[in-house]
Amino acid sequence: MKKMIVMLFALFIAWTANAQGGLKKVYNEDLNPVEQIDQALQQAKTAGKFVACQVGGNWCPWCLRFADFITNDSAVSQVIDENFVYIHVNYNPRKSAEPAKAEQAKKMLKRLGQPARFGFPVIVVLDADGKVLHIQDSSFLEEGQGYNTKKVLRFFQNWTPKAVRQ
Repeated sequence: MKKMIVMLFALFIAWTANAQGGLKKVYNEDLNPVEQIDQALQQAKTAGKFVACQVGGNWCPWCLRFADFITNDSAVSQVIDENFVYIHVNYNPRKSAEPAKAEQAKKMLKRLGQPARFGFPVIVVLDADGKVLHIQDSSFLEEGQGYNTKKVLRFFQNWTPKAVRQ
């Protein structure tokens, strides 16, 4: 009986690990998120773009799905490429126990308008000066086990520099 339970548990672990296995990990846990945002803002200012911060982590299957979706949907990726400096800002509440990482996470969340209240992934749009323009709860962009192209396109198109400045 013990062997059966251990085997079922091992199969469950393998199955859940495989559920995310095909998706590319896009969050760099070694980066200081505040410095990452600062660098993106410099690039955005130079390019006349806004910054889109996808906050989440490699631990979050929906975060990886969204990253995969925006990469593989050509209409969405074109709108993003033309209008945003897009970054994946790592936030892992479980790994923020060490004091330096916890302080970085706290500063990042404060700077981005406390977006964690919306769940993950959450997309924060900043103007080139770093002002938070919008915080998008990504659950409104979902459809089934993925994302809806029309909804995602509408979101990004409504927050381009041109749309905001009209």
